[in-house]
Amino acid sequence: MPICVFDIFPDGTTKVPEDTALTGTGTYRWWHYDLSDPELTDWTAVNLPPIPAGALLQPETRPRCDQYQDGLILNLRGINMNAGQPADQMVSIRMWIEAGVIITVRLRKVFAIDEIRQLAVANSAPPTPATFIEALIGRLTTRVQEEVMRISKLTEFYEADLEDETTSLPKDLPETRRCVIKIRRYLEPQKQALEKLSSINLPIVPEADALKLRELTNRTTIAVEELDALQERLIAVQDDHDLDVARRQARHGYGLSVVAAIFLPLGFLTGLFGVNIGGMPGIDSPWSFAILCLSMIGLAALMYGVLKLARWL
Repeated sequence: MPICVFDIFPDGTTKVPEDTALTGTGTYRWWHYDLSDPELTDWTAVNLPPIPAGALLQPETRPRCDQYQDGLILNLRGINMNAGQPADQMVSIRMWIEAGVIITVRLRKVFAIDEIRQLAVANSAPPTPATFIEALIGRLTTRVQEEVMRISKLTEFYEADLEDETTSLPKDLPETRRCVIKIRRYLEPQKQALEKLSSINLPIVPEADALKLRELTNRTTIAVEELDALQERLIAVQDDHDLDVARRQARHGYGLSVVAAIFLPLGFLTGLFGVNIGGMPGIDSPWSFAILCLSMIGLAALMYGVLKLARWL
């Protein structure tokens, strides 16, 4: 059984049909299915050509736009807004559009589709297939832009933290970088699909609607370009933190090297005078230990002076 089915009329009013025909009495009939519906395979086999039917049933998809005869195969991706699921695990919507019918198939809940469904319930549905596509793409694009803006603000926060050298690497920086990569993975082919959609020559996409689709394509292009810039900025943030860690390690290693250089001759003297054999000078003198300590202090001061003159300090 479909999640919903509506006959949509030119004024946006809707009616739930009582028949099971592919098309209805309105401008178009909208069928919305869940991919897990056990009846979907048989229904598509009966009502659709093999290629559109196969496109709707694919378990894994990427954004695409292909003309098939007088219809349109359209796959899109949107930000995952389902509770407890990461936003970058983008949800997919599979579509077959032709004169008089729109079929949408989802795997997980797509909030943009759900909003259009609520409009249909309220008798304010998009009146034509082209405006349906615009409404869906507009909502998907808006959510993508909001997610990109969220990542952009997070990146600005990371960059501001770089001014404080004591700030450690943000724990969520790797996750943010992965998020950008995952979103861009689908958004780049989606931009190409929308470019193709806005230039396609089909009666279901009039020129006036194609202009609006081109504007939505431009918004998607801006989002892709922003993701490219964010990816580079996040890499720069990671590199700056890595460089800062390397500088601190080099500074600490340098300090240890200086200490080792000063104490190396002192360690030699203590080892030499620590041997327990006859003939050691000063064994019978009560001042020998004090003289040795003062000599070691003087040697340490001499080594410090030599390092200073050599500009190692």
